[in-house]
Amino acid sequence: MAYGNTDQGGAGAEAAGGCGPVGGEPEASDSLRTFGAVVQALREHAGLSRAEFAERVSFSRHTVASVEQGRRMPDRHFVEQAEEALGNTGALRQAARHLSRQPGLASWFRRWAGLEAEAVTLYTYECRMVPGLLQPESYARTLFVDQLPPLSDEQIEAQWAARAERQRLLRERPNTTFGFILEEHLFLRRTGGVEVTRMLIEHVLEVARLRNVEIQVMPLVRPSHAGLAGPVQLLETSEARWFAYNEGQRGGLFFADPKEISVLQRRYARMRAQALSLEDSAGLLREMRGAL
Repeated sequence: MAYGNTDQGGAGAEAAGGCGPVGGEPEASDSLRTFGAVVQALREHAGLSRAEFAERVSFSRHTVASVEQGRRMPDRHFVEQAEEALGNTGALRQAARHLSRQPGLASWFRRWAGLEAEAVTLYTYECRMVPGLLQPESYARTLFVDQLPPLSDEQIEAQWAARAERQRLLRERPNTTFGFILEEHLFLRRTGGVEVTRMLIEHVLEVARLRNVEIQVMPLVRPSHAGLAGPVQLLETSEARWFAYNEGQRGGLFFADPKEISVLQRRYARMRAQALSLEDSAGLLREMRGAL
């Protein structure tokens, strides 16, 4: 079965393909609502209006309201500022440690993200931009800044925090196999400029040295290409079940039907044969870095 998840009104919240952020706030969880209730109770006990509290913590009144109503994940800066404004009791720091929702992840992507965190195999083909798991901060922030509708500074920070947290998977799950097939033109486009591209290539080369990561480049000139239908992500769970995820402009599709997944697996396998080898891919990246 394929599930079309567009309840957040946009694609690429922090998709495994790393397409950039989505508009709107992810749904609340019990831990978020509890944390928000604690903030509100402490604020009211201190005799502060929402506007007064917002000024003290240097966040907007709307952000404070979103946190108190359990609709927004507070970042570390908010927690620290709130603690200082409300007497440094330590209650908020303790409560923040039990928040369950990741910032910057739309609800329709969270199912995939949960599987991704436990996967034993994760394959990604991307033709639009370098996947989120491989993005250095400078490249990721370029994507966030270019997002339309524009994001606020707070949203950009939340998006980067979510992306950086996901990237820990590469090193914290050494027994998980991560495979990436990237189009050569993703680096030739020079998103963010020459220096950002140089840092991007260096970062990808560094990640490629991890034993559990395989990165292949699909050359710009390729007479036959099995991935022309678009990006694809495949993962295998510890129970040997496979799932797939495709992302578009304004939503994502989650696949659990073995027949659909089989089609995508065959296409990915063909692309692995069509792309450059691991050694040739690294060599091409080094050449592009030297040409910048």
